[in-house]
Amino acid sequence: MKKLIPAITAVVLIIVVIAISVGIKIMDKYSYSKERKDLDEYFSIESADEVPIILQDELIEESARLIEGTYYLDLATVHKYFNDRFYEDGNEGLLLLTLPQETVRSEIGSSQYSTSAGDTSEEYVISRYEGDTFYIAIDYVKKYANFSYEAFTDPNHVQIFTKWEDRKTAQLTKDTAVRYQGGVKSPILTDVAEGDTVTVIEEMEKWSKVKTSDAFIGYVENKQLDNYGTQSPIPVTDYEEPIYANISKPYKINLAWHAVAGTAGNDTLASALEKTKGINTISPTWFALSDNDGNFTSFATRDYVSKAHDQGIEVWGLIDNFTNKETVDTYEVLSYTSKRTYLIGNLISTALEYDLDGINVDFEEISQDAGEHFIQFIRELSVACRANGIVLSVDNYVPTGYTDHYDREEQGAVADYVVIMGYDEYYKGSSEAGSVASIGFVENGIKKTVEQVPAQKVINAIPFYTRIWETKGAELTSQAVGMDLAEEFVQNHNIETRWDEETCQNYGEIQEGDSFYQVWLEDEQSIEVKLNIMQKYDIAGVAEWKLGFEKASVWDVIGNYLNK
Repeated sequence: MKKLIPAITAVVLIIVVIAISVGIKIMDKYSYSKERKDLDEYFSIESADEVPIILQDELIEESARLIEGTYYLDLATVHKYFNDRFYEDGNEGLLLLTLPQETVRSEIGSSQYSTSAGDTSEEYVISRYEGDTFYIAIDYVKKYANFSYEAFTDPNHVQIFTKWEDRKTAQLTKDTAVRYQGGVKSPILTDVAEGDTVTVIEEMEKWSKVKTSDAFIGYVENKQLDNYGTQSPIPVTDYEEPIYANISKPYKINLAWHAVAGTAGNDTLASALEKTKGINTISPTWFALSDNDGNFTSFATRDYVSKAHDQGIEVWGLIDNFTNKETVDTYEVLSYTSKRTYLIGNLISTALEYDLDGINVDFEEISQDAGEHFIQFIRELSVACRANGIVLSVDNYVPTGYTDHYDREEQGAVADYVVIMGYDEYYKGSSEAGSVASIGFVENGIKKTVEQVPAQKVINAIPFYTRIWETKGAELTSQAVGMDLAEEFVQNHNIETRWDEETCQNYGEIQEGDSFYQVWLEDEQSIEVKLNIMQKYDIAGVAEWKLGFEKASVWDVIGNYLNK
């Protein structure tokens, strides 16, 4: 027996050691971790002045900056979440915000801003550069957007609300920790006390995702939550969203562009209108940017306007940026506030001098980097037109991804009419022959535009021309001709045409020696189908490029559309 005691003792000791070890492991598994999460890592803070943003109930990737005691947002963040009309003029050091009746102006680095009511000073710098990044004070942004924000420390972060839906809440039943993830071993983000109220973002089986009153988002065990309820925040409505009053004609627009290449071209008005029917608006190609300072050439005459008015036709003078493209850099003109102001002032004074009813802006091949300056020009021009009762219309390509920077949605807000140039599907220089304006191309242009612009502001332009395509060997060329000349070509070359359902045009082709000719005709039939699509989308009207290229009979087709 004495010999067994040591063995039994050893076994007992082993069992005790094993039990203790198992107990420690069990305790370790189920005990609550006291490890604390690195909050700089949690908020992805990389610099001392960086201030994370919690927008609604989400930590977003964008951050604010705390500079000299003031919170700032970079311009991209301001555009994305608050107000995309703030405009930075880096050339002249200005921050602008164009409203329906005026443009609010502040010099970058200044504490002062100017409106029509005078100058106002703030206790902070309104906008500034930090490196290459442009920032606007959050309190200044708040003057022109409805949101609330609250700043917290340890570490610095801000809670921002732009929406005020009901929020589910709960109270803590005891002092506990909010953890980075659901689980007792997840590190602690922050501590909460018994009776504290949290916002319940998501409920799971044992844990809930919550947000604390100081905007930490983490997880709490469900057993620590009670007294569930609903909080109905009071919306912030300090800022009244501006309404851009627009001119809207009580009839369908029928606008014909009149190509005028010189003052003498104005004398062709009577002959150009002689066989037309139903035109209520004419847009002579009178103005063209001529240099990089905002000057433009003009062929306008008062006599032309008077004659048009005598026939009940409004005159919307067209200005383009491509007639003198060898001497004009559109980006250079539009990216300077002083040059835009000069250009707009001259346009308005010219419109008033000649009694124009409207201005038609036809700026083409706008580069991506010039897009923001182009739309700021349209905003500012709209203010001047609105003040003087002048119709503002803007010409646009059929929407494609590479023309998104034309910002049709903003055009639709500030301009009176947005015109789709519903042609040049296949154009001079295209790598293959094709229709100038197939029905699919036209409908796609209208459909995509009315997704961004109110239909009552959309005008679709149709072509009065056809391209005659010639393929000779590996060379493809084309020429644009009017309707009559296109039909003459078909007759003279004995081309048999057939109705093509895909394009909704009469198509013909012929091989003559080394040349293969193709035509997709624009005629009464093709125009009627296009007009039916326009009627389907109930848009504001039709435009035609260009006056003089049409058959007289096409006006009856257009007249039927206008009278529907």
